[in-house]
This record gives sequence, structure tokens and C-alpha cells, in this order.
Amino acid sequence: MSRSIVLSNNELCVALDKFGEVRDLYYPHVGYENHVRGHYLHRVGVWVDGQISWLSDDPAWEISIASEEEALASAIVARHPRLKIELAFKDVVYNEKPVFVRRVTVTNGADRTREIKLYFGHQFEIYKSHGGDTAFFDPLSHSIIHYKGRRVFLISARLDGTPFNDFATGRTGFNNQEGTHRDADDGVLSQNPIEHGPADSVVGLYGTYAAGQSRTAYYWLAAAPSIAQARDLNIYVVQKSPEHLLSATTDYWRAWVNAYEWDFPGLTPEHIALFYRSLMYVRAGVDVSGGVIASLDSDMLQYGYDTYCYVWPRDSAYVAIALDSAGDTNVARRFFEFCHEVISDEGYFLHKFLPDGSFGSSWHPWIKDGKPQLPIQEDETALVVYALHEHYKKSHDLEFLETMFNPIVEKACDFMVKYRDEETHLPLPSYDLWERKRGTSTFTSATVYGALIAAAELAKILGKEGHEARYRQAASEIQEGILKYLWDDKNAMFVNMIDRDKDGALIYDRTIDISSVYGVFAFNILPTNDPKLARAWDRAVRELSQGISTGGIARFENDDYYRIEGPSTGNPWFITTLWYAEYLIANAKSSADLDRVREIFSWVTRHAQTSGVLSEQLHPQTGEQVGASPLTWAHGEYVTAILKYLDKMKEFDAVKK
Repeated sequence: MSRSIVLSNNELCVALDKFGEVRDLYYPHVGYENHVRGHYLHRVGVWVDGQISWLSDDPAWEISIASEEEALASAIVARHPRLKIELAFKDVVYNEKPVFVRRVTVTNGADRTREIKLYFGHQFEIYKSHGGDTAFFDPLSHSIIHYKGRRVFLISARLDGTPFNDFATGRTGFNNQEGTHRDADDGVLSQNPIEHGPADSVVGLYGTYAAGQSRTAYYWLAAAPSIAQARDLNIYVVQKSPEHLLSATTDYWRAWVNAYEWDFPGLTPEHIALFYRSLMYVRAGVDVSGGVIASLDSDMLQYGYDTYCYVWPRDSAYVAIALDSAGDTNVARRFFEFCHEVISDEGYFLHKFLPDGSFGSSWHPWIKDGKPQLPIQEDETALVVYALHEHYKKSHDLEFLETMFNPIVEKACDFMVKYRDEETHLPLPSYDLWERKRGTSTFTSATVYGALIAAAELAKILGKEGHEARYRQAASEIQEGILKYLWDDKNAMFVNMIDRDKDGALIYDRTIDISSVYGVFAFNILPTNDPKLARAWDRAVRELSQGISTGGIARFENDDYYRIEGPSTGNPWFITTLWYAEYLIANAKSSADLDRVREIFSWVTRHAQTSGVLSEQLHPQTGEQVGASPLTWAHGEYVTAILKYLDKMKEFDAVKK
């Protein structure tokens, strides 16, 4: 089940599903230590007229999921026509402290006075391990506290200022027990004060509602490393008031997204709203330690039944570029500080990392055919260097550049200069950006070229003439190698990759892959208007759009990842389609030339969730979201494409003047 809303302050992160219920809860790192883990649930339910109805269990609920346009806050409405109940939610993670706050306006739609009971249920798997948890009612703070070790979650709620008046703790998933939420079936909770093991809990807010009356409930969850600190947070919430936390968080996000004034000529309100939402979803995926999480959707299982809750240097570099371009150089800077800590002594980045900097799971072997090999995707190393140069161009932070040059730029580029084939001068084999094939891909070669040119520019700024000359020479050799060995004039394409057979002869993989032509374009291997690029783009877009009735462009021929049976060569991705938009922007000579770009932006907005969430890929016929959602890189790419469009429009205005 995809995530419809992600709320975060870079320490506490909460993901809501299509029912508006909590499916993921990360603390104290974004994307790490998921204490709900998707297969558990924090339910919301209503008891009225003698029956209980939970949002995710009763299909009669009509639930609208949206988010505020200029704040990382939900705007959810749930209506039950038969029960004549409406719940209107506003949810935030407080920007200053690890507190999740929900405001729920409960409306009695009946023409008579009724007792309505609002329930919040909680199932935890603290530290991502089952058992050993404790849940208890704390009379000191009038709250329910779940804890294990250094992870404590305090839960409280009030209805029109009155603390919750019923509760229960129990067990879930133990001896066939469904969970303590079933204790609410009769509208009365057991008030069992404590339970351990696979512990869960429920709190209830009871009130009398006149016909048509609305009443407001506030619910909050505070996360801390100790019970004492959780109680202190609870005191803070009560003293400040939950409504203050809601409004302060909204004000913070509005100030953040409006820190820089943008004009949006030719764009629709939908384009603009998604731009702001994408900025916030990108920011939500950044951990307090600087890592950028690929996706916070814990239900999205990749190879080996793993998730996307990792820091891929590639994805993170593209997100850092988007944040820098949008003006938030401080958040981007934290990513490079993270890279400083995780780069290997040899100068490359491994596959992926956990937010605390430890090495993440991987399927790249360290040995093949009895010979050791580096289990890397070299484009990830290159893109970090390239993104650091982009960061400097936006921040002009010379002091920071000096601290990063030796441990990142010099170390990585010295590795990339050496890690090359003697004949072709291209990078030696590594895994491609899609993490499937090993060889010397066009995309990786292009990123290494781009990184070495970027490093040369940084070396020039710092007066390191020897470094500059060495990096420019290696970049020139790679550029020549790409045009000599990777361009296929007969088939109008840059080949996917080359490798060598057992006798050392070059072998070619001519799979049409959008990343090949994009890499040559994006890293300036050829001028934007070069005929080779035009031919390669035309063929790639034509071939990778076939059979996709919903629109968009697949990654490569016969892509079987989350493959949907049908006539298409693969599922369309937001990233790959927006790459094409970048190429069209670069070649535009007038605003009219950008009509196709605006159509692509409209295609993206049509296929976003109502909350603005973008997934990894789409069903090629129905347009239904497929794969991880939200995908942080997809949102970062939308931000980047919009900003490139705005820059191009400024160029046109400058010419007119």
C-alpha cells in the first residue's frame, strides 16, 4: 500500500496511508528504525449508534486525502454516509520537536443528539523487533506510554480541552489475538493499565454531540529516548497547546517554501502546487544526519524483500542539486557532510547506506568468476562530486569547499582517473544506475566525465593547478572514448554499455536505455543541439513510449521491474519522462517551443496522488501508481525540471528586453 502523506522534521517521520492512518513511524532517523513497519497500524475509529467503525476496516468510509499547498500538513476528510459522521484531519510533525499532532474535527451529521466516541489505536514494533515492548497508562502525564530501551512514545489526546477518558493496553499478534482495538467493539475499554510483549493500546474520547454539532479533538504522539524526556515533551505540548504546534509548523513551512520568490509564467496552478509539494516531500526525506532517503514507503518491497529506506548517493546527489537550485543550500550541505563520513578510503561510494552512515544491504557481489571486483555503481561516486560543484555555484561557500575538496573531490577523482580501461580510457566496469547490469555504461561514463570537469573547476577556484590539469586531461580522454566506442551511428543511439569477453574483445549491449542519451546530454559530452543527440533522443523516446497509452517514457527496452503485462516495453517513470522535458527545455528557442514541456508537467500532475505524492513508476495503461511512493528522486526531478523551465523563460524575457 503506497503512502499518501509523509510528515517529517528530519528526526521524527510519520507516513499516512490512503485511509489517513499511520503506517510508518521513523525515529530518531528518517527512514531508519520504523517502529510501525507498514504491517502494523495506528487506527482511527468511531463508535456511534451501538457500533464501531475503523477507517481502514469499513469500506463505507469515503476518504479524501490531500495536503496543504504551502505546508507539510495533511488535509484529510473522512465521511460515513450511513453513520452520518464526518472527520476532518489536519496532521503535522512539529518542526521544532519530535511530536506528531493531529487535529480531528468530528461532526454529527444526524438530525438528533448522539454520543460519539473517537478511538485511536496503536500497534508498535519498537526497534523493528517483535516482543519485549511495554505499554502502560501513566497517571503522572495522563497518557499512554509505549517503550523499549531508549525508544519511548507517549500518546495523549483531548476533546475540547478534556483529556481522554478511556483507555486499554493489551497485545496484538499473540496467540491469535487481533489486537486491543477489538476492545472498543462495545464502546467501553477495559482500562487494563499495563501490558508487555507485543503490546498495543487504545485511547477513547467520548462526547455528546447535538444535531449538526462539531467538536474538536487533539491527539499527539511524542518521541524521546527516555520516559522522563517524553513526559517533558508532553508538558511542552500542553503548555504551548496542540493548536499552537499546528499553526507554528504551518507557518514554518510556508516561510520555507516562500523564502525565494518565483514567477511561474505559463504554468498552471496545478503545476505550481506540485512544485511546492515536491519541495516539501524532498525535504521530508532528508535525515537529521544529512542522508536523503530514497523512499519512506515500507510496504514497497524491492529485491530480497527489502525496501527503499536507504541513502543511495545517486538519488541523494540529484536531490541535493534540486535543493541547491531551489535555494536551500543548508540542507544540501548536510548531505555532503554525510558523504564525507561514508566515502571509502579508496575514494568510491558503496551501493547504499543507512541514515546513520552504516553500509546498507546489497546484492552486488565482491567476486565474479573467481576474481575480486568492486561492488559499486561508479555513477554514484561521480554524481556526488558533480553535485558538490553545483552546490558551490549556488552557495559560494569557499570555506566549506576547502573542507570538502581533499576528502571527497580529490579522493573520488583520483579513484576515477585510475579506474579506467587502458585501451578505451573509459571507466572500468561497474553496475549501472538501474543496478542490474555490470559493464561500462554510457550513463556512468558521462557522469564520470561530468564529475572530472566539475572537479577541475573546483581545483581552479582553489588554485590547485596540478589537480585541474590532471582532471581535465582524464575528462577529455573519456569524452573521446564515449564518442568513439559508445556512439552507434548506424542505429542512431548511444549504446547501453560495453564489456569484454573472456578473450578481452569488446562486446556491445545495444539495449535502448533512456539514461544513455540523457547522460550524454546532461553532462555536456556533446552540444545540446548536436544532430547525434537529436537522433538518439528521437529513437529512444519513440521506442520507449510504444504501447504506453497513459503517456510517459519507460527506462529501457523490456524492463521487467514491476512489469505490467501488455504491449508496452516497460512502465513509464516520472524521472525518465522529466529527463526528456529537460532536453526540450535546453533546445527551446521560444516560449512556444515549451508547449510540449508544459504538457509533460500536466501529465505529471494528472498522475500525482491528490496529496501531491509521486511514485516511482506508473501502470502503462491505467496510469495507476506503481512501486515506491513517494519516491524522493521523482520529486527532486520535478523540482529541477520546473526550475530549468523558469530559467529558460527568464532567458526569453531577457532577449525581449
